[in-house]
Parts: sequence; structure tokens; C-alpha cells
Amino acid sequence: MKVLKFGGTSVGSAEKIAGLLHILDKQERQIIVLSAVSGTTNALVEIGQAFLNAQKKEGLEKTNVLKEKYIQLIQELFTTEEGLEQATQLIKHHFQHIEDLSLRPFGTNEEKVILAQGELLSTALFYYHLKEIGIESVLLPALDFMKTDENQEPILSYIEQNLGERLVQYPENKIFITQGYICRNNFGEIDNLRRGGSDYTASLIGAAIKAEEIQIWTDIDGMHNNDPRIVANTTPITHLSFNEAAELAYFGAKILHPQSVFPAQKHNIPVRLLNTGNPQGKGTTISGEMGEKGMIRAIAAKDNITAIHVHSTRMLMAYGFLRRVFEVFERYKTPIDMITTSEVAVSLTIDEISHLDKIVEELESFGSVSVDRDQTIVCVVGDFGGNTHGYAYRVLDAVKHLPLRMISYGGSDYNISLLLDSMHKVEALRSLHNRLF
Repeated sequence: MKVLKFGGTSVGSAEKIAGLLHILDKQERQIIVLSAVSGTTNALVEIGQAFLNAQKKEGLEKTNVLKEKYIQLIQELFTTEEGLEQATQLIKHHFQHIEDLSLRPFGTNEEKVILAQGELLSTALFYYHLKEIGIESVLLPALDFMKTDENQEPILSYIEQNLGERLVQYPENKIFITQGYICRNNFGEIDNLRRGGSDYTASLIGAAIKAEEIQIWTDIDGMHNNDPRIVANTTPITHLSFNEAAELAYFGAKILHPQSVFPAQKHNIPVRLLNTGNPQGKGTTISGEMGEKGMIRAIAAKDNITAIHVHSTRMLMAYGFLRRVFEVFERYKTPIDMITTSEVAVSLTIDEISHLDKIVEELESFGSVSVDRDQTIVCVVGDFGGNTHGYAYRVLDAVKHLPLRMISYGGSDYNISLLLDSMHKVEALRSLHNRLF
């Protein structure tokens, strides 16, 4: 059984939704994971924020604009009176639900319910579309089997059991449709896997059912060796190891959600990144097989980074100092991206700054603290194992004309990471590309 995930741009119009049928193998059992229609999640975020800020009128206006977009979509997608009526009732139901939420006390739980409507709409519309053209499928609500624990981590055993129980009820069916991104939390409330979480959903489902393969369909021919929006003459990468793909995804490669590699890697399930606009293309295959030794594979960049520098003479020859520093970030559930240390200083980076002021206040008890905002991590991924030589020089030589704030090398066999001011990001990516490729 295979898992196929289609992103928002792949279901961004009636034509594209109908076009998914040409990609599916109707003779093969498969679970189709859908994101919300392109632009929907952003619109729902704005609607939820308006209601949170007690701007009810503005929120309802945005709701009506989005509703009209869906009315236009179904008029283009459905060709029968019955199909159009079914889709119309679906849209009325979901948008009435959004309007009803605005009438009650509105908090973050209600906001998450609103965010879930995008995936609920896209999957139901695709299910109705297949029904209209005579293709049998099963709509599996993700809220029935996708659940996270108190730390917002998916509970794979729960997913495996509850999804498995539903699949065995349909032994003859080939096509199953479910929602990406949405889930229930440990209280049973509607929640989500955060932005980009549909990839994660697909990987979790793949791991739960021990899938033959997980396919991530987007609008680009696999993962490129640099950001094609910024750098000219980038090329798709045919194959990546799980570790290389994880580094690239975490450090900014937009095609793949950072966490989506790990469930597949745990069960050694290949992940293929494919293009709905070019279904015959090779794309990128991610697997447990290592790529060619001694190669630099790709470059990625992660924006909106904040660097924190702590200088303290108490750190000299002291044990337990770093543990106490890290405990500050643990208390505020703030992950650290990069870290460098010297005898009397530690520098690290974060991309979650909601508790920054409190973190800095606590760190000041250790010594002097400075903060640099608007930073970018540029990550070069490849074979940086202990037996390779010369690659670190080539990387640093390519950016010798730019001011670097931090360098992380040796913590992984797969990457070297550079921190610099975001104003130098484009130049860094282009210069590295010219030097390395």
C-alpha cells in the first residue's frame, strides 16, 4: 500500500483537483492525504486572528470572501446537478460553522477548529468528485485516528491501531482519502501538526501501515540543490539519504516538512518527492541508501533566526554551566538550532522567539547577554565525514567576502552551517552555488 500526499498547490483549482485522478493508480491500494486548497490556510489564519482580536465584522467579511472562492471552485469542478448540490451543502455547512464560532467566546481552541476547515473541505470535495465520476473511494476522517500527546508529539501506536481498525473494514477498496495537518490533542480537542504538517501526516500514516512508499506531490521536480527562487541553474537531486534530507528540510528546504523524514526513516520506507505538473519526472527519492561518497549535495537557508550570545567568566573551568543554560530553553520549550562555545562564552540560535524576553532575563543571571535578530542559517549538506578533506575550505572560501557570525562544523557528518545577517543571504546562496556546483 502506498501513501500519496498532495500539497495545496496540487489541489489549488478545479482543474488540478480533477487532474489528480491521472496520477492515482486505481488498481492499487493507496491512501491519499490532502492539504487545504492553496491560499485557504492563510485566509483561515486571518479569519481566526480577526475573531481573536474581537474584530468580528472583519472576520466575517474575510469568511464571505473565502466562501465565494469555494462556490466558484465547485461550479467549475462538478458537472452534475446532484454533485453540485452535494458540494454546495458541504460549503454551507463548513462556513456556517465558522460563523457560529464567532458568536461564542473565542480562544485558541476555536481558532484551531477554524484552521481545520481547509483540509476537511478539500478532502470531502475530492471524495464527492470521485463519486460523481463513478470512482469508489473511502473518506477516512483524520480526527478519528491522528492524535498527539501532552508534548504535542504524534502517538504512533494510537495512529497504527485506530487507522488499522478502519482500513480492515474496507478490504476491497483501493482509494482512501484523508486530511493532512489536522489531529486531536491529548484532551481530544481539534488541533494540528503546525504549518507544513500534511507531509508529517503522510509520513506518520506510512509508518503506521508499513507502506511500500510515501509520495509527496508538489509543484516542483523534487528537491533542488539550491533555492530555485533565488539561484539560477539549480538542478533536482535524484537521490538523498534520510539524514541528508532531514538536514535540508530542517534548515530551510521548503519542499519538505522538517519532521516528515523521521517516521519513514524509522521504518525504512522510501519517500519520493514528485511534481504534479510533471508526473513522469524522476523527482527525488529519499531512502536509507547513502549517496555517492565525497559529494556536496545541496544548499538550503533558514530565515527568521535570532542569535543569543552569553559571556561569562564563571563558565571558565566550570562544569554544569551549559546544562543550566540549556535548562532555560527547556523551561520555555524553545528549540536551539546552532550552538558554538569558547572558554567563557556560548552562542546559540533559535527560531521561536515568543519567550525571548523571559529567556534573556534568566540568562542574564549567568553573565552579559546580547541578541542579534534578522539572521539566516545557510546550511551546506553533503559528505562531511571524518575522512573527507577540502570541503570545509571550499565552503568558507566561497563566503570569505561576507561577515559570518557563527560556524557549526563537526556536529554532524552531513552538514556545515553558517550564520550571517539576512541581508547577505542571497549573495551567500549564489556565491556558494557558483563555488560548489
